Amino acid sequence: MTDLPWKRIVVKVGSALIAPHKQGCSSHYLLGIAQFITYCRAQGIQVVLVSSGSVAAGWHHFGEVDKPSVTVKKAMAAAGQADMMATWNKLFDFPTAQLLLTHGDLRNRDRYISIKDTIFSLLEHGLLPIINENDAVTADKLKVGDNDNLSAMLAAAADADTLIICSDVNGLYTQNPHENPDAQLIKQVTEINAEIYAMAGGASSAVGTGGMRAKIQAAKKAISHGIETFIINGFDADSFNQLLKGQNPGTLFTPDEKPMQDHLHWMTHTSQAQGEVIVENDFNISLDIHSEQLTSDDVVAINGDFSAGDTILVRKGDGTKLAKAKSNYSSCLLSFITDQDDREFASEFQQKTGPIISEKNIAILE
Repeated sequence: MTDLPWKRIVVKVGSALIAPHKQGCSSHYLLGIAQFITYCRAQGIQVVLVSSGSVAAGWHHFGEVDKPSVTVKKAMAAAGQADMMATWNKLFDFPTAQLLLTHGDLRNRDRYISIKDTIFSLLEHGLLPIINENDAVTADKLKVGDNDNLSAMLAAAADADTLIICSDVNGLYTQNPHENPDAQLIKQVTEINAEIYAMAGGASSAVGTGGMRAKIQAAKKAISHGIETFIINGFDADSFNQLLKGQNPGTLFTPDEKPMQDHLHWMTHTSQAQGEVIVENDFNISLDIHSEQLTSDDVVAINGDFSAGDTILVRKGDGTKLAKAKSNYSSCLLSFITDQDDREFASEFQQKTGPIISEKNIAILE
């Protein structure tokens, strides 16, 4: 073993590791992960565990069903979550704590800060936070959808320096290794671009909801916050032995040299736009937002129903996404201003009430 450079890590474990055959929880693959977490904690490294698997863990309680309804899947999640926590607790000799979240919790800034505070308090007092999406109650519009992306959001919230995503393959390959024997493992990625996304196929596991593409999306979120990210084979105990030796057992995504500030990262990758402001096609937000404020003269249309303080998407009429930002106006008031034929009135109104968006509350998109 070697001295590890990590101070705080997030480990993401998927459904296929929790309940491989949908016959309840199994410790077969979890034991090695638990030993890895235990060793890290013994070295003074703080650990947050993001664990999928509640639906898969509870599946066997509901008979032989191939395609359960949404309602039944929620019931499976409710039953399976208890089983899953009991399984993890059997593998640890230190206290754990359960956090069940929805995307609605994360995209609300006040609740997001509350989640951060709770995680920090648990870690400070020596507990292992075990976090999952609250599948038993989450409506579709409030779902993150997969725990890969959830783990990246939480890694940012926890100010982690490393995210470890467990997969059913060794990492990112040039092609799907389950279908192409000539597929080559990519050991390190310094930039996530269209070529990297093209290498990621769909979900290869029959149990989980995330695939390699979701893992790449999660890595993109994490590295933009300065968090190094590994995708490793969680079914192979040697993956964790290699990590403990300071080796790379899978694919390492190196963090961006200039990480996003926390509030801009939250706005870009976690907050969900409640509406859209459509601007002229010649509006260059990376230049114009610093030289002159976005005004009603630049606005072509307003889409959606949002309140002052909500996150909005600013895009061109041709569909190009420019930025996510906090709106200082409601959609109703902004529509009223932009619909005015008297442009002098609109200009004076904005001078008195302030800009549509403020420079400090805008995240420019790539």
